[in-house]
Amino acid sequence: MLQGSTMEQRRHYAIRMLEKAGVSSDTALLHAFTQVPREDFVGPPPWLVSNHGGYREAPSDDVALLYDDVLIALDAPRGVNNGSPSLHALGIHALAPKPGERICHIGAGTGYYSAILAELVGAAGHVRAVEYDDELAARAEACLRGRENVEVVRGNGLEWPRDDVDIVYVNFAVDQPAGPWIDRLKPGGRLLFPLGVPIFEKRGKGPVYSGMAGYLFIRREEQGYAARFIESVSFVWAEGARFSDWASHARLRAAFGDNWRAVRSLRWRQPEQPGEWYSEADWGLSTRPPDGNIGEAVTGKGT
Repeated sequence: MLQGSTMEQRRHYAIRMLEKAGVSSDTALLHAFTQVPREDFVGPPPWLVSNHGGYREAPSDDVALLYDDVLIALDAPRGVNNGSPSLHALGIHALAPKPGERICHIGAGTGYYSAILAELVGAAGHVRAVEYDDELAARAEACLRGRENVEVVRGNGLEWPRDDVDIVYVNFAVDQPAGPWIDRLKPGGRLLFPLGVPIFEKRGKGPVYSGMAGYLFIRREEQGYAARFIESVSFVWAEGARFSDWASHARLRAAFGDNWRAVRSLRWRQPEQPGEWYSEADWGLSTRPPDGNIGEAVTGKGT
């Protein structure tokens, strides 16, 4: 029988992951990481550990192996992992979930980071964990059972959230934001997702990943949508998503070579502005601060 982790073991792990992410002062996040046993979400051993584009089998069934900055396969043929704890610590810290807030976690996998988010928002908050794959969603339901502030939804994450939320946290890469991710943000709401271009040469030969991507943080403010990239990342590509055209990918790839750290705002459902870092017809990113126009949200009936 697998011997579970101890609270002390998880606390030391949390300290190391937050230090690696540069967010060691976030005591609420430290507590949340300490409370959630990772072994409850990655399935039984033998575990497959991501290793230079492939996987290697963990050398033992000691849960201590899970308490490091390693990616553990959830569905190896599709390239779906329980992702880097330090990277998620960085992302969740940027989103700064508060008690009582409502979160839509998209691409939730088996729910490990959904559980950490649930710890942060507390009993008065709510986390909706959206997962596209039926098998992973079923595993998430089992893993999250007993957490009354979490709901698992089997669905296309590009179509969620369907009601207004404080936070949208997306764990797959795309080449453009989905409408609901922006439109359903409350005032002061935050979105974090990997924006990038895919590695096309792997299409049809296995999972598709982002070849170049940045973790894009967006906040809805009175004067518009503030935006900034917090880190360069690589994520598995969104399932069920249409790819933009080759020309758009070429332009986005070129934009990433031109001071991507300087991005400061998102244009949403408004005409293109001169001098944007990257532009599409109905959205764009600029190095200028928000201009006071947040655009027209397109919403549907809430749930």
